[in-house]
Amino acid sequence: MPLLAIPFPNFDPVIVQLGPFAIRWYALAYIGGILLGWWYARFLIRSEQFWQRRAPVKLNDYDDFIVWITLGIILGGRAGYVLFYNFPHFRDHPLEILEVWKGGMSFHGGFLGCLLAVVLFSYKRGISMLSLGDITCAVGPIGLLLGRIANFINGELWGRTTDVPWAVMFPAGGGVPRHPSQLYEAVLEGVILFVVLAALIKRGALRRPGLIIGFFAIGYAIARSISELFREPDVQLGYLWGPLTMGMILSVPLFLAGVGFVIYALRRPPLRARR
Repeated sequence: MPLLAIPFPNFDPVIVQLGPFAIRWYALAYIGGILLGWWYARFLIRSEQFWQRRAPVKLNDYDDFIVWITLGIILGGRAGYVLFYNFPHFRDHPLEILEVWKGGMSFHGGFLGCLLAVVLFSYKRGISMLSLGDITCAVGPIGLLLGRIANFINGELWGRTTDVPWAVMFPAGGGVPRHPSQLYEAVLEGVILFVVLAALIKRGALRRPGLIIGFFAIGYAIARSISELFREPDVQLGYLWGPLTMGMILSVPLFLAGVGFVIYALRRPPLRARR
């Protein structure tokens, strides 16, 4: 163990307390991610140079879609956590499923919720399902970045014990230095994945519907699996199959689905450029 470890900053998870109502960093991360993602999505839709034509999704369509995607994130993320990470507990305490403010969200469940929102909304509006999904996945890393930072502020989902110089002493971490794995995930799933997808978009990826969905799924699966090497497994689950954690196992089908989307997108002709 290191002779010195970085003490955890004395963050208060509650930003403002107004009587019985509290504004928490975790909630602010979700709100900020949705609002910044909305702004970036509108930028992509307006930027015809990325499509070499008018985008197949209109601005007012995406404005209306924000409500759908918000519900997909929250309902899917909560359902995924209940089913994948702590089903026995919630089976015995079903009312706690509604206590979202106490934490407990699953990315993989949220991704499925977003996927369902994309399918239903695109069908209802008669717009391109794959292009709507591409735009949504392009903005996804923004929410992941803010969400992982909020996990760090809350002192939750910390990493495994370590002797690296930047180890952090988390208040609930058992009094031992640990990897700040939340920040590793913020960089990998947020910053790096955003840069990769932005570079692909600049090179014309939006003209091949489904390509950004595929690379987002592949990129997240790789980033999450790397991060899981440093992250402490959920106490109620531990290691499920040798050294594999639930996060790693759930990332396998996500990676394979991403490969399928990439192959499909590359085999289809790109959207015709405007003449």
